[in-house]
Amino acid sequence: MTTSVAAAPFIPGSRREDPWTFIGLASSFPNVELDGTSLAEKRSCDGDSAAGCKVFQIPRATAPGVVADDAVAAEEVAIREGEEAWSPEYFRGLKDQVLVFRYKGKFYAVDNRCPHSSYPLSNGTPFDIEDFGVVLSSGLTCPKHGWSFDLFTGQADRGNYRLGIWEVQLRPVAAGGSDKGRGAGTDGAGGAEGVVEGESEVWVRRKQRDRVG
Repeated sequence: MTTSVAAAPFIPGSRREDPWTFIGLASSFPNVELDGTSLAEKRSCDGDSAAGCKVFQIPRATAPGVVADDAVAAEEVAIREGEEAWSPEYFRGLKDQVLVFRYKGKFYAVDNRCPHSSYPLSNGTPFDIEDFGVVLSSGLTCPKHGWSFDLFTGQADRGNYRLGIWEVQLRPVAAGGSDKGRGAGTDGAGGAEGVVEGESEVWVRRKQRDRVG
């Protein structure tokens, strides 16, 4: 049974910002290194093994039923590989999915859908963007056509395609557990990094457009 929710009325001159969403503890994400394998491959993680990334379905701020400035619950989505990742049904479900992973100690969050081929980037491979041996940035290669995207700017290595970048925050965990009302910790547009003693919460939201005026 589907319940319909009326959309919020449009107010001229106003813009709803996407809220922050808690998607898990930092220790639940393996630290992916430059190993040439896809993010979907399992790696060692806190004494166990887990995929090198997680995928979540997070509605936009303008979606029906979403309250402005309120935390939105993230629904974790199963990572598909092989033939399942090529199915049209799975492609249609990529809308509003965010891909989150930790590469070389830094957290990244981007759209899970390749802007060129609509292929799930959870099967992509992270790499260093270098210039004469100097690491300038980090990138992610889509395996469908070999296109790559800068994880900070979203810019593709060819054409005018741009990958959607999400903001990431690491927040300290309260003594009583996750505190979804606490203020921000370490943050960044695309990546979040910092020495955080003990456990940390990982929060994400779509990168906000700069305000004019």
